[in-house]
Amino acid sequence: MARPPVMQAEEKVRIVLSVLAGEVTVAEAARRAKVSEQSVGNWKRQFLEAGKTGLAAGKSGPSTREAQLEAEVADLTQALGEAAVELRVWKKSAEGRLGPSRTSR
Repeated sequence: MARPPVMQAEEKVRIVLSVLAGEVTVAEAARRAKVSEQSVGNWKRQFLEAGKTGLAAGKSGPSTREAQLEAEVADLTQALGEAAVELRVWKKSAEGRLGPSRTSR
């Protein structure tokens, strides 16, 4: 049996919200979307867990993604600093061999 095409997140949210609002049952939502009841149940669980995580985190600190990006920025800033120092060393080395460049003062 072939897998159904991947459903867009917006459609999953619409289905989950209609189930949570009591507009349809999980079985009815699954039948309409042509997916298994287990799939709808999984989407509902994932949706609720993500919301729970958001409420638990609140404004107490950066999200995991924000922390990853901040670490990446720190690494890139350090690499840029090291490259700038290396470039200065290369320029000084070249000046010693070739004399002062036209752009140096």
